[in-house]
Amino acid sequence: MTKIEIVTNLYEKLGFSKRECANIVDTLFEIVKKTLSNGENVKISGFGNFIVKEKKARRGRNPQTGQEIQIAKRRVLNFRLSQVLKDEINSTKGK
Repeated sequence: MTKIEIVTNLYEKLGFSKRECANIVDTLFEIVKKTLSNGENVKISGFGNFIVKEKKARRGRNPQTGQEIQIAKRRVLNFRLSQVLKDEINSTKGK
């Protein structure tokens, strides 16, 4: 599903203009991005958790040359599905 499809679904379900729906979607994504970039987790009840983890700097190896390199510390984003959504995805009712 693309961002445009999300906007279209909102437009059809809520009856707002497409421009208003696009602003809602953009605002939601901006809030989530800003929260995650600040190192905070985002929990959406019934959907899942976006978890920011810190990875330490470490030594690695270039697979082509075999030369050791230093991999810088970084943040990574993990997503954990909620049990509610997991059950819904795995249910056979909708099929």
